[in-house]
Amino acid sequence: MNKDIATPNRTKEILEKHGFSFKKSLGQNFLIDPNILRNIVSHADLTDQTGVIEIGPGIGALTEHLARSAKKVVAFEIDGRLLPVLEDTLSPYNNVEIINQDVLEADLNKVVEEQFSGYDDVVVVANLPYYVTTPIIMKFLLGKVPIRAMVIMMQKEVADRITASPSTKAYGSLSIAVQYYMDAEVSMIVPKTVFVPQPNVESAVLKLTKKAEAPVEVIDEDFLFEVARGSFVQRRKTLLNNLQSSMRDGKAKKEQILEAFEQIGMDPGRRGETLSIEEFGKLANALHGEFKKA
Repeated sequence: MNKDIATPNRTKEILEKHGFSFKKSLGQNFLIDPNILRNIVSHADLTDQTGVIEIGPGIGALTEHLARSAKKVVAFEIDGRLLPVLEDTLSPYNNVEIINQDVLEADLNKVVEEQFSGYDDVVVVANLPYYVTTPIIMKFLLGKVPIRAMVIMMQKEVADRITASPSTKAYGSLSIAVQYYMDAEVSMIVPKTVFVPQPNVESAVLKLTKKAEAPVEVIDEDFLFEVARGSFVQRRKTLLNNLQSSMRDGKAKKEQILEAFEQIGMDPGRRGETLSIEEFGKLANALHGEFKKA
């Protein structure tokens, strides 16, 4: 087997060989611990029939572990300076394709269709740039990209928010948006010391697994998330106050909002953080007719 990329010495060698310097603006933090990488890959349950999408491969530390376990790895790398590095480090693997593009601008459904035609199992495994973690996750979920799961390294604080339960401090519209589509659990906490350069925050690996069906049937998913976001505009305010100030013409439609609460038997004096996803679904459905009239 080839020598692991992700050791402190080998990483240093590779960076010096290619004269590579980190760009803070791209949130580049490379992993230098093979055990952590093996652990991440084990949580993805890969087989020799799995297609993997990776985001931000860096110098290929995680990529090579994925290539050893999966049928094919397609990695998005925004930093053109890393292409020759990856060509060098990943030369032993013929099942890796690098796409030099910002994943947020890619047509992900088309990529899956072209790169993983005939595959029944596609997963996302990545050490994500922390500053774009949420937009990347939501692009996959809202775009209905056909994936089984996502196993992703992120800031621990964001992982806590995604996995949070109602009536906790971390629970908010992000928890609702992700948990509507996926079961979410923190697989492991990762110390700062296994990265170069070391990030300022604690990290966690989050596993998101696609739900067989949504936890609540809604008329309009986008509107559900709009209502959820609006309900957390000011956490200490009641649902009624938040929705009046966040919904279009909310102040003028106070009576209609109150009617919606009455219709579903919900107290408008509750706070957003106390509602389950099911309750948000009922509330969104009750408000939909009034706020989404043609």
